[in-house]
Amino acid sequence: MDDLESIYRQNADTVFRFLMAKTGSLDLSEELTQETFYQAIKSIDRFDGSCRISSWLCGIAKNLLYTHFRETARNPLPIDDVPEPATASAEDIVVTREETKRIRKAIDDHPDPGGEILRLRLFGGLSFKQIGEIMGRTETWARVNYYRAKQSIVKELSEDDE
Repeated sequence: MDDLESIYRQNADTVFRFLMAKTGSLDLSEELTQETFYQAIKSIDRFDGSCRISSWLCGIAKNLLYTHFRETARNPLPIDDVPEPATASAEDIVVTREETKRIRKAIDDHPDPGGEILRLRLFGGLSFKQIGEIMGRTETWARVNYYRAKQSIVKELSEDDE
């Protein structure tokens, strides 16, 4: 039992952040994090050690998330939940929301692995090391692909402004 508690303590935050990057919903991410660990306990005998446990857990989380989206037909990355600064004018809030929508759409439309890395880093707050582990690659690979995807989106958005 101590081993399972240790696995939870070491990996719950990574799984939660992974799900936050995918959903943008605190409640759904918390719910799916718990379900991920429940499913992991049920199928721990299938973990063969060929990857990191965090990668295996994020794989379970991804499958649960896709099942959830199929069942509810929800958009995996909500774009209307933009925080509003307390001192912002109504015009500033509208501009901020529109800009955020443009950026999120560009990230959603960006091909993987770059789009996936951007979501995990920007919306999930995962480190490059964690992203590399989840994707079965190195930290350096995650950094390079993040930089390339970010540059591509900046270029795309600046071209749209012209």
